[in-house]
Amino acid sequence: MRSPLFILASAAAFTMAFALPAAAAPTGDTIVTFEITAGTLDIVVPATADLGDVAAGATSVSGQLGPVTVTDTRGALDAGWVVTVSSTAFTTGAATPAETIPASAVTYTPGAATATSGTATFTPGTPDDLATPITAFSATDIVGNNSATWNPTITIALPPAAVAGVYTGTITHSVA
Repeated sequence: MRSPLFILASAAAFTMAFALPAAAAPTGDTIVTFEITAGTLDIVVPATADLGDVAAGATSVSGQLGPVTVTDTRGALDAGWVVTVSSTAFTTGAATPAETIPASAVTYTPGAATATSGTATFTPGTPDDLATPITAFSATDIVGNNSATWNPTITIALPPAAVAGVYTGTITHSVA
């Protein structure tokens, strides 16, 4: 006869050998988030530009303004921007009528982009005079950050009555 201790030990071994599988280890989920913050829409233009000298009686003066750059770090989806450009009259001396060339005599030709980055469709505006603000450049179908640079040509028609002098005016670019 077997001892009760042997029977008890045998039963314990049998139970352990055929025990239910161990339960899976407990798990836990962590929801992780982060944010990409929107940047800005900026424009950089030359501080000054000199179109050079022409002789009295010339019909126009023309030259490049210098690089204009729009940088869009808004990180937008399906966005766009438009740059408008305007001009003041150009004057010399006391700005009498003979010393003034109106903004309508100033023609802005954006030309093609000299550099772009990002995903967007970049489009130069149509050359036109600056009697009223015109579109200089635009971007559509934007996805994420982007930038565009162009170097517009400024042509100023000189009236026959324009007097000699250094003429100064302001060309303003705005982006929205």
